[in-house]
Amino acid sequence: MNSTRPKKIDRLYIGKDIEEVMELPDLIDIQLSSYERFLQRETLRSGQPLKRQGLQEVFLETFPIVSQNEELTLEYSYYVLDEAGVKFSENECKKKGLTYAIPLKSRVNLFFNTTGEIRQKDIYMGDIPIMTDRGTFIINGAERVVVSQIHRSPGVVFSHEKGIFSSRIIPNKGSWLEFEIDQKKELIYAKIDRKKRILATLLLRALGMGTRDEILAWFYETKVVSLEGGVDVKEKLSGSCLAKSVWVGEGEDRKKLNRAGERLHAHEIDELLHQGVKEICIIDDSRAKSKEEGCSYLSSKIILNCFEREDAKYIRDPSKDDEPTREDSLAAVYSVLLPGEPVSVESAEKDLAMMFFNPRRYDLGKVGRYKLNKKFGYPVPIEETVLTRDDILNTMLHLIKVYHEDSNIDD
Repeated sequence: MNSTRPKKIDRLYIGKDIEEVMELPDLIDIQLSSYERFLQRETLRSGQPLKRQGLQEVFLETFPIVSQNEELTLEYSYYVLDEAGVKFSENECKKKGLTYAIPLKSRVNLFFNTTGEIRQKDIYMGDIPIMTDRGTFIINGAERVVVSQIHRSPGVVFSHEKGIFSSRIIPNKGSWLEFEIDQKKELIYAKIDRKKRILATLLLRALGMGTRDEILAWFYETKVVSLEGGVDVKEKLSGSCLAKSVWVGEGEDRKKLNRAGERLHAHEIDELLHQGVKEICIIDDSRAKSKEEGCSYLSSKIILNCFEREDAKYIRDPSKDDEPTREDSLAAVYSVLLPGEPVSVESAEKDLAMMFFNPRRYDLGKVGRYKLNKKFGYPVPIEETVLTRDDILNTMLHLIKVYHEDSNIDD
């Protein structure tokens, strides 16, 4: 008969021989210190002035608030945490199904701008949850932790997905501004907050960034050439693209012969000579034609194609208007942002400026500003956390370079 008795197993205990290599760190220190920076409870207890961070920064960014008729101004002074207002302990909140919180009050001043009168008052803003020593919150009697979310870092990103070259300017706070290139039509479009796309050149005009001459001067290299020289010059310049509009005459008799962005033909050069024009400014694509590395974008048709699309859609009478007005551009952008709403040029101009250039509505953050500065190589002060004209133009230019393989997409 076989024995079913289990075999003896020798156990080796090694725990007593293990030495502690390092002290276990405080795993909730980050949560505790982060919430303290936000609320600054210990700072208030010690009577020290509040730092511009966390809740204090939110108040400072929100105020002052001015009434629509600009007769009243509400200014923020400071906030306090009412320690005496904490009625229940942690355990009592758990038993009674309450939230462990502290009342928040702020001191505000109301200015009557017409009379100079000032009224001061402490306002109850609500209850702010208190973090326990364990890094948790007690909400309606239940102890909970806040899980940190990973969010996209602010800055500018260039990508190529599903056959579309695109760029995104991502802020800490405010509207996303995106650009994308239509490869089939070779057009560059802009999108605000992922709404319907519009021609990027229209957005530039709506933001006050100019005429054809100004736009071309940013995206292309230019050179001034002489028209004198006979047949050789005519043949050489035929097919060249004007970088600046050609004007003749003075005063009331001044008129535009050719627009920036138009290609010259032999008969047009003859007409310019007949009108007494001796030199013109054209787009210089010589470095692109010589296949110099990183210069393919200098012969890009993308911006020129946008001008042609503008003509087809917005130029009704070429004898009166030869490019979209700023009013046309603002109306086009506003109709995308607020479809169905009546367009007011004045309010559209104000809203668009507030959207990207006002620190109360738009904030890249120091990280976002650093990334833009590094990407485009210019020393904008790190405190300048709204968009600049150069940020928008450089983003478009870099995307065109990426499209023509003169630069790389981001990983």
